[in-house]
Amino acid sequence: MGNTATAKKGNELESVKEFLAKAKEDFLRKWECPPQSTTGLDDFDRLKTLGTGSFGRVMLVKHKGTEQFFAMKILDKQKVVKLKQIEHTLNEKRILQAVSFPFLVRLDYAFKVQFTKLKKSVFFNLASLLGYSIIIISVSVWICVPPQDNSNLYMVMEYVPGGEMFSHLRRIGRFSEPHARFYAAQIVLTFEYLHSLDLIYRDLKPENLLIDHHGYIQVTDFGFAKRVKGRTWTLCGTPEYLAPEIILSKGYNKAVDWWALGVLIYEMAAGYPPFFADQPIQIYEKIVSGKVRFPSHFSSDLKDLLRNLLQVDLTKRYGNLKNGVNDIKGHKWFATTDWIAIYERKVEAPFIPKCRGAGDTSNFDDYEEEEIRVSVTEKCAKEFSEF
Repeated sequence: MGNTATAKKGNELESVKEFLAKAKEDFLRKWECPPQSTTGLDDFDRLKTLGTGSFGRVMLVKHKGTEQFFAMKILDKQKVVKLKQIEHTLNEKRILQAVSFPFLVRLDYAFKVQFTKLKKSVFFNLASLLGYSIIIISVSVWICVPPQDNSNLYMVMEYVPGGEMFSHLRRIGRFSEPHARFYAAQIVLTFEYLHSLDLIYRDLKPENLLIDHHGYIQVTDFGFAKRVKGRTWTLCGTPEYLAPEIILSKGYNKAVDWWALGVLIYEMAAGYPPFFADQPIQIYEKIVSGKVRFPSHFSSDLKDLLRNLLQVDLTKRYGNLKNGVNDIKGHKWFATTDWIAIYERKVEAPFIPKCRGAGDTSNFDDYEEEEIRVSVTEKCAKEFSEF
């Protein structure tokens, strides 16, 4: 019996290894040769603002041709430059167009200028060409006039109507451990995939996790994601989710994502994060102290997993050890998790958001609408030449 279980586990590990190797080939092909989009702003009807940020907004849009709904991220180039987010913005687009995984939001189109398409009819008089009966035919061709919008960058992604995990977590208060485990398993698989591509996500939090109409997670917002083979030193992320090594400017690697997973699991199961205070500096002090207090309702297995994820000592943190992600996947708290069934989305979700249709926005807050500002002169052309 023991030998059979060991053999099965060995086969599963080998299958995962093969899958990740193939996934890396696909990623590198798209990473090296990003596809060019021929789509423009004119191809979409803009319907409603879903969210706003420091340098743009996300809108629900509908493709005029296919009538499919999408989420369009509109970034003001001048604001991106002012806030020194050029590299992060270019990284986000390049990474999103190259990745493909069940729990990652899909980027369908990206463009930086709007070309207005005009239909022009061209008439040919074949009489003069053929020398007999007059035959006139009309051929319609599409021509593009110069760009009408040089102010913004556009990323068009699949629309996830269930809204943010953050909203549902605040409404419910906290998730049961099986509920939290269902979401955590998807994040574990997603990080396993991203890390195999040398990508660090760096911005895990409930606000960046959307719930689709089947109840599964879609990770969004790759603004802080970066391809790193060694260490990096950039200070970025959300205060409550920052790993100690980021705060201490030591240089860090993919292990910061596993720390953030610990914070997320804690917040899902408790209803609040493990480290919080009024000021960021106070939060940072708590994080680097390594002291974590657990609610009394946490199971012993959950507490044990979190102690190993929220581990200040990198030589002891789960996900960063010799066995890598398998220390996490093999932990007792995940004993009931069927990892393949989760990947194949065959596990029944503990919660299905209420959605009245593909374009339903009831799971998102309302925002004041604004016209998209455009400029006839190109802004920041050099900075975004690679977009």
